[in-house]
Amino acid sequence: MKSPDFHILADKNSYIKMIHPVYPLTKGLSQQIVKNILTEALKYLSLCEEFIPENIIEKYSILPITTRIKGVHFPKTFYHRDRALFSMKVQEAVTFETAVLLSKNNAKTGFTGTAKNFLGDLSERFVKSLPFSLTSAQKKAYSDIQNDLRDKLPMNRLLQGDVGSGKTVVAQMAMLDTVQAGFQVAMMVPTSVLARQHYAKLTEEFSGLDVNVSLLLGDTKDSEKNDLKKKIETGQVDILIGTHALIQENVLFKNLGLAVIDEQHRFGVNQRLCLINKGISPDFLVMTATPIPRTLALTVYGELDISTIDQMPKGRKNVITRTIDDSKRKEMYSFVREELNNNNKAFFVYPLIEESEKVDLKSAQEMYSSELKNEFSDYGVGIIHGKMSSSEKNEIMENFSKGSINVLVSTTVIEVGIDIPQATVMVVEHAERFGLSQLHQLRGRVGRSSRQSYCFLIISDNTGDETKQKIIEFASTTDGFKVADMDLAWRGPGKFFDIQQHGIDEFKFIDLSQDILLISSIRNDISCLLSDDPDMKKYPNLRKEVYAKYGKKLKLIKAI
Repeated sequence: MKSPDFHILADKNSYIKMIHPVYPLTKGLSQQIVKNILTEALKYLSLCEEFIPENIIEKYSILPITTRIKGVHFPKTFYHRDRALFSMKVQEAVTFETAVLLSKNNAKTGFTGTAKNFLGDLSERFVKSLPFSLTSAQKKAYSDIQNDLRDKLPMNRLLQGDVGSGKTVVAQMAMLDTVQAGFQVAMMVPTSVLARQHYAKLTEEFSGLDVNVSLLLGDTKDSEKNDLKKKIETGQVDILIGTHALIQENVLFKNLGLAVIDEQHRFGVNQRLCLINKGISPDFLVMTATPIPRTLALTVYGELDISTIDQMPKGRKNVITRTIDDSKRKEMYSFVREELNNNNKAFFVYPLIEESEKVDLKSAQEMYSSELKNEFSDYGVGIIHGKMSSSEKNEIMENFSKGSINVLVSTTVIEVGIDIPQATVMVVEHAERFGLSQLHQLRGRVGRSSRQSYCFLIISDNTGDETKQKIIEFASTTDGFKVADMDLAWRGPGKFFDIQQHGIDEFKFIDLSQDILLISSIRNDISCLLSDDPDMKKYPNLRKEVYAKYGKKLKLIKAI
């Protein structure tokens, strides 16, 4: 035993059998100091009032508040400890779900939006111009959104679907309906590369529909920016696409009716709120290509209505995914050349921009300069990364999409939204350095046409067996929901949902990957409670506890 804790007894009769807690420590603290602090604090337990409704206490057989708190710190038996931990899970679920459902109810009763009147023929003309038919899942999602737009209550909807499932098309239809109703639309995306792509796509596909689409980026020239802001404020801009530049104080809308956020997990809560506050209770649509199991989505995104696109467009083929080690690199290069000879394009993605002394990893700049530029010299090789200016990145993407670049070396700057139908090969170096959802997003950059596409995941030789197995499991499926389950189990709920970004503390007792049935059951209990007593007059202690814990964050929860 290395450095064991021990107690010196005056005599054998002075020993008291007990279970000792073990606390996480920081510099300057010892286990004994923390125990002493908690021992003193627990003397005031009599001041704690029970706030969990009696019917929930009975239903789940949870311990009274003083007994459960004692059981977490100084349990009399291991059974006491286990019951206390379960009771704390119930307590945590009750307060969180009450906060979420209160927020959702407040959104419906405390805000009045504007019902939008539109014929829908503008969006019909757009759909008829598409070279493909909508899937039934897309039609269902669009129907949900149309109903929301026509309702006087503000829409608060999450549109989720796998990469390439056609979420943007559904959002475009909602945009056209909003414009036809006489309102403006703002669409905020995380990168300038993605913003430019959306702008080019909407400008082309909305041509002939008499809709003004504009683009606002941080590096837009001041003269252009000032002119554009005047047009936005006077209503000459129907749809504004942009990055964080949209939420600057001096960007004013005449009549913002719909706020759309793409890849919503890339934005903090306050940024989302800033966009919503550009209008008077506008409809709010957030999109994510990181699928979330529905029960989990209801738990963490419970204040949002959810539409799921769970079908892929007809003609799409599953991306064939292979894991390889460094010894197979030359064979993989030969395969890539065959694809390039068939007029296809390829991505090579790396975790770093440049070499680092701290980690032994291949970098984008190093591999571009020393190997890939020579290996594929006949095909045109380019590089893109986050340190480049927006104009440089835009030029590179333009050349990759339509020009002389056929091999693009990159970091994860191309992770979201990039749509290059000719790209059929994705090579990810050091795949073990990426989360599974991130790998799924990267894989989604290929397979965006009827062409067969491929993804190669190069795993470093020193990667642990457990990590290798996870990547092999990932390679066996293209189902984003299965990948989400794997990633949740691998990385844990806090990092998966980025709960702290939402303005909500990470759960201390609940494990979202294990306790979802318990949480769903409690959610139903709280829903019934609030339907009978929306103001919680019968449960003042619960209301007090929820507002003490989440009061400042209730308005933020709505923007998740």
